[in-house]
Amino acid sequence: MQTRSIPMNATHAHSESASRGSWRRFARHFGEMMLAMVLGMAIGGLALELVLAPFGASLADASAPVAAGVMAFNMTVPMVAWMHYGHRMEVRRSVEMAASMIVPSIAAVALFWLSVIESEGVLLVQHAVMVPAMFAVMLWKREAYSGHH
Repeated sequence: MQTRSIPMNATHAHSESASRGSWRRFARHFGEMMLAMVLGMAIGGLALELVLAPFGASLADASAPVAAGVMAFNMTVPMVAWMHYGHRMEVRRSVEMAASMIVPSIAAVALFWLSVIESEGVLLVQHAVMVPAMFAVMLWKREAYSGHH
């Protein structure tokens, strides 16, 4: 009996350790994607401001739908690029993750167009839904985000 319980305990300990490692990789991947989004938002926004400045324009002057579109682009492109080039993720995973960013953006703009929210609320709704949507996609496909790259 004891010889049988030792391998089971060893297997259980290995399983728990592997599970913790899997969740650590998942959390790290989530953090990396968040960092890519924030950097994309900051660098993309700054680049656009530098392009607009000579014309006396600013992203702050853009309508809510345009600002949401620019924000979605600036956050999604670097995140998907990092997934594809940094993690060698399948194109399908990149499309799913891009959708988790674009769909909330479209929904926020639709709420604005339907007069459900004011223009000031578009970016707030967009960001409030994007991150949970991204996290939900990651949980849905957890094996892809917690495995080795």
